Amino acid sequence: MPSVLRALAVVGDFIPSPPRPARKPDLRFRLLFTLATLAIYYAMASTLAYPLASYGVTGIQLPAIINIVFASQQGTLAQLGIGPIVTAGLILQILVGAKVIEIDMSDPSGRKLFTQSQKGLAVLIAVVEGLGFALYYRLNIFLTLAVFMQFFLGALILLIIDEAVQKGWGVGSGVSLFILAGVTRTIVWDTLAPVKVPGTDQYHGFLPYLIQGLLGSELSSERLFYGIAGGVNKVLPSLTGFITLLVLVFLLTYLQSVKINIPVTTQRAPGIRAKVPLQLMYVTNIPILLVGILFSDLILFYNISSTYLRESVPWLAEALAVMITYLSPPNSLLEVYYNPLRVSIYSVLLVVLAVVFGYVWVEIAGLNPAAQAENLIKAGLEIPGMRRNPKILESLLARYIYPLTILSSIIVALIALIADVFSAFGTGTGLLLAVGILQQYYNIIAYERALEAYPLLKRFIGE
Repeated sequence: MPSVLRALAVVGDFIPSPPRPARKPDLRFRLLFTLATLAIYYAMASTLAYPLASYGVTGIQLPAIINIVFASQQGTLAQLGIGPIVTAGLILQILVGAKVIEIDMSDPSGRKLFTQSQKGLAVLIAVVEGLGFALYYRLNIFLTLAVFMQFFLGALILLIIDEAVQKGWGVGSGVSLFILAGVTRTIVWDTLAPVKVPGTDQYHGFLPYLIQGLLGSELSSERLFYGIAGGVNKVLPSLTGFITLLVLVFLLTYLQSVKINIPVTTQRAPGIRAKVPLQLMYVTNIPILLVGILFSDLILFYNISSTYLRESVPWLAEALAVMITYLSPPNSLLEVYYNPLRVSIYSVLLVVLAVVFGYVWVEIAGLNPAAQAENLIKAGLEIPGMRRNPKILESLLARYIYPLTILSSIIVALIALIADVFSAFGTGTGLLLAVGILQQYYNIIAYERALEAYPLLKRFIGE
């Protein structure tokens, strides 16, 4: 396996790598760089690849979860989004966490090998995905190659920008920034879009529709509460979805700030008590993210292969159609009334798989009791009244970590389910990701401002 990593690292070495700044830029410059990065992404996500606009062709309809998680926009220069980066990172992290690949991440050379191999794998994935999307349009070979190159170069630009942000030119990471940009774009569009819904005289954006109704047009209770309009086969932004958005944002902000504190002492100062905080949302949004990707991949596979299967294997096509019916999230409160069986089966599958993925993630990502006990001992910390024995610490931490894993997995699954049922703007998974990312940015900016306000802190923490 190390030879595979070295081969991937060779591919990664061919990609331009932005240098680290000789001196860490101030916060104002880094924020401006981050805003410029955001502007580049929005420009790419709004520019159709040539010649798709002139040919009037539409690309493959990806599940909403894929567009949110990978920050992709159909047919644009951001068609692949951050999909290659996220997929490559997830694959390698799972292989390293499961000890399939032996690599010392505490060694700088090991970290460099991991980073370069991740970049190389992302490039290979971008080639495969870009070619697949380009072939879908069924254009001649020259136009197919032109579309492929635009998709591939778009992914490459996002890869380089993400690396530049992480190396200190910007704030946070480009991946988080692009996901946040995609979710907020959807929320802003559903809230403020001043365009008419085709076939109706109603505005798509909820606030323009509400203003239109208050100024004289008739407000429809079906549109206002359920997002339903005559002649439209999709759920439109509604008051229910807007209120659900606000409630869930406040709820998620609160839940992510709740911590369970474990009392510890340090060998250097045995009389001083400290606390090791474990977040109530211990698995964050990873379980629902993995479940969403699994469901979306199955739906995408069915959409691509359904025509062929109906002709060659009709019974398999019918079985897959039934399965996909129960894997699609509900998108309206009315569906709970009209189709309770489908919603119930989807809800059970969502919660059960979220718990399974949450447990698996804790085990392979180094968040299990054994890894946490080892980290405490390496840091010179110990729990008062207990011997410095890894097995004893592990058994104690297991009383906290495994219940938190199950509880937090159930919480994120229920939040995503509630958001989908009540048609929250940005979808449940999008809100889970966006609130977490916003909180990370708040903490980073607060930390950087504290360092600039008190320069002595930099010396104290070694920066």
